[in-house]
Amino acid sequence: QVQLVESGGGLVQPGGSLRLSCAASGFIFSINAMDWYRQAPGKQRELVATITSYGSTTYADSVRGRFTISRDNAKNTVYLQMNSLKSEDTAVYYCHAKISVDRWGQGTQVTVSS
Repeated sequence: QVQLVESGGGLVQPGGSLRLSCAASGFIFSINAMDWYRQAPGKQRELVATITSYGSTTYADSVRGRFTISRDNAKNTVYLQMNSLKSEDTAVYYCHAKISVDRWGQGTQVTVSS
């Protein structure tokens, strides 16, 4: 079955960096667009970044220039490199793919705090 497993979250100081990973299985990873979403406490889940099967990328205005989404089709993994982190980046980050229906990972917590 389809599985998305995130890792790499944690506690980081403002200005720091983290790299999230999402290991995918159960579908043909290379032909699917992949997304990262995040949800902060009391807020709606929001789209952070998307990478198409061809490697084209789009970003939310709030993270453009600081975050980079990438993929390794040989490893069935999508990444989110997060630099210059701010307190407002604190959220649970989710990997997403639309495989007939929306598929979500379990999420990984990112906390930006001094």
